Order: sequence, then C-alpha cells, then structure tokens
Amino acid sequence: MHQSITKHIQNHIKPIPKDLEFFYAALNEITVGKGQFLLKPGTNIKHEYFVIKGCLKAYYMDDKGSKHIIQFAIENWWVGDFDAFYNHVPSKLYIEAIEDSQLLSITNNSLEKIYTEAPIFERYFRILTTQAFISQRKRILSTLEKNTQERYLEFCTSYPNIEDRVANYDIANYLGVSPENLSRVRRQIKS
Repeated sequence: MHQSITKHIQNHIKPIPKDLEFFYAALNEITVGKGQFLLKPGTNIKHEYFVIKGCLKAYYMDDKGSKHIIQFAIENWWVGDFDAFYNHVPSKLYIEAIEDSQLLSITNNSLEKIYTEAPIFERYFRILTTQAFISQRKRILSTLEKNTQERYLEFCTSYPNIEDRVANYDIANYLGVSPENLSRVRRQIKS
C-alpha cells in the first residue's frame, strides 16, 4: 500500500500489522483527471477518499448559482461529503479535481467491518473527525474575527504551497473575499 497513508495512520495511531492489512484490503485506488468530478449533488455516497497525489476542491452551489468552496483536499487529506456518507442522504456537494489526482477510496460498509475487526481504526477516524470539527470551528471564528490578510496567512499554514496549485479566484472564494482584495493582500505580504 502507499507509504503516505501508512505514515498518516501511524501519525495518529499505532496499529498492529494485521490491522493495517485488514484496512488496506478495504481500499481501492482510483484516479480522477483534472476538471473531472468525483462527486455531484444528489448522489448517494458510498465512499470517502484519501488523497495520495493531486488536489481537489469541495464546494456547494447556492440557489443563485454561486459557488462556495468549503474544502481543498491535497496530499494526505481525506475528502468526501461526510454528511451524505455517514447519514446515507444524497450529497449536496461537488468535489472536482483541480489536478490529475490519485486517491484511495473506502466504502461505508467496509469501514463498519474495520471498526469491528480492527477497532483501533475507529480511534483513527474519531481523531480525524475531531480535528476536522476543530478546524471547521476555527475557520468560522476566523471569518468572524480576522481580516483578509490574517485569514490568508492561516490558509497558507493549513494548505502549504497550495497557492501555486489553485487559482486565485478559488482561494478568494474559500476565504470569502473578492479576487481583487486577495491579490492586494498577497502583494502587501510580498513587499
């Protein structure tokens, strides 16, 4: 299996080899080309995805047709519509590849079996869910409390080197600012 997921797992838990093998057996490797959709609204979700290589964006389209980016997924990140995955409801999100991407997928049924056969992975996913919840809360508070420059610097910390991989207007959308405002902030930081 790919070293990146092994390292990611071992940064959070210390599974025995048998548990790792059981987990690996449940993963499937897939590729998504740049501009292709991994997910669209209305889809019944059966998978979560771990990014081996590439970059994706998860976003919501409102009733007026405006895009709202809620997540970028880069190497060693999990991505999916977690509400749809865990609650068995149709997806509300688009997930689109910004770059050609190599992913590992796991089904909800496989995950439930893993929790029974290799319970340490329930801890792994609990840790990831807790981290995601804390990250989302920080992002909400940042939007309420911080200026564009502070939010952009936080973004760069969360997503190292992504500004070279993602269009300025997508980063601006994620931050909730205009592309012009973001360009001004980036120029100020560089000077």
